[in-house]
Amino acid sequence: MTQAELDTILQEGEGYYLEFKESVNSDLAKEITAFANSSGGRILIGIDDDNNQKGVTINNDLKSRIQTIARDCDPSVNINLETFQNILIIHIPEGKEKPYRCNKGFFIRNGASTQKMNTNQIVDFLQQEGRIKFDEQSKIKTNYKKTYSPALLRTFLKIAGIPQIMEDEDILRNLGVLNEDISCLNNAGILFFTKNPGDYINQCIVTCVLYKGTEKINILDRKDINTDFINTINESIIFLTRHLNVSYKIESIQRQDILEIPEVALREAVINAVMHRNYFEDGANVMIEIFDDRLEISNPGGLPKALDQKDFGKKSIRRNPLIANLFQRARFIEKLGTGINRMKKEVLQAGLAEPQYEFTGFFTIIFNRSKVGETVEKTYPETTQKTTQKTTQKILDILKEHPQAGRKEIAEILGDITEDGVKYHIDKLKKEGVLNRIGPDKGGYWEIVSFE
Repeated sequence: MTQAELDTILQEGEGYYLEFKESVNSDLAKEITAFANSSGGRILIGIDDDNNQKGVTINNDLKSRIQTIARDCDPSVNINLETFQNILIIHIPEGKEKPYRCNKGFFIRNGASTQKMNTNQIVDFLQQEGRIKFDEQSKIKTNYKKTYSPALLRTFLKIAGIPQIMEDEDILRNLGVLNEDISCLNNAGILFFTKNPGDYINQCIVTCVLYKGTEKINILDRKDINTDFINTINESIIFLTRHLNVSYKIESIQRQDILEIPEVALREAVINAVMHRNYFEDGANVMIEIFDDRLEISNPGGLPKALDQKDFGKKSIRRNPLIANLFQRARFIEKLGTGINRMKKEVLQAGLAEPQYEFTGFFTIIFNRSKVGETVEKTYPETTQKTTQKTTQKILDILKEHPQAGRKEIAEILGDITEDGVKYHIDKLKKEGVLNRIGPDKGGYWEIVSFE
């Protein structure tokens, strides 16, 4: 430290990374653990509450006393001591074994002050720091035999290449998804081996949306997927392949369908979103959103706390290690930490721009739908028009046979479109003069004015 730096510190006063103490007292342990639980910082001994340099007698006994206070924290806090004039500076790095506590409890920095955490704050802190894993927790107190699906377990074992030579209970236990103490599945078990896991864990639902245009205004189709994670991935890919453009390549006598965004990249992105989302955040879903010019796949949680943005794509930290392990067993992922580079390779080979990534409270992957040097108008409207014509023709065929059918019934018959999507097509047909409504919404029927 220099005199200029000390003068600046005294002028600015205490802050998130800085605490003043006139002398060593029983509160020092609170300050040390608070900095270790936060982002680290410094404590200057010998500065009073008015930011005046009072100084302190610095000797080996004082230094030993401070080191003992730091060692007595649980776990011990590693500190460094620095002397400048008659000021003793305690350097506390951000802890790697959070949370730290002293004999007065758990503390954290809140602005320029130290705050004691209550029980709920401690739980939230542990979740945010990744010390409590969502996928390992058990909240459902229903006997696992009433919760899990034997058929889904059989499917998983077949995909994973695991021979069924044990009873289901032993298999579930070996997969790490059975909590024997209360005889129920943990959260990972629910997500993989129950038919409708969203009934137990609402935030596991994946929402797929097709928009008209480039903004979140007009929804053409929407699907909320509430099924086991193996089928969740597959149904998400089906939604994407149904609404993204397809070109054709004919070699020899066979035709090859080529999706505008490689399916390998899509699968990696969806698995990444489902596998790494923060499931403690229950106010949002994994979102798969298709726009005219782009595809966005996002999940709540952003990057795991221990992963720096500069290491993204180079290192892998598993927010939900048990979920990741089950995906790996099912061969949905080849090797942890390689998915981002695989996505990049696939889209570049397809002539697309490299995916873009956003790190906020959400983690978002953005795929550009146009090839490098092209605009989306060259490829998208023609395919969209053909898809729209195909859907409207199906709706007309249904109304020809069932003129009293409502939007819900039509959507159920088609099976691949929402009621809002049906409404969009019917409104379009009405504007074009193809359809005419006779009578009220209930009890009326549709008249087809022109039909080929």
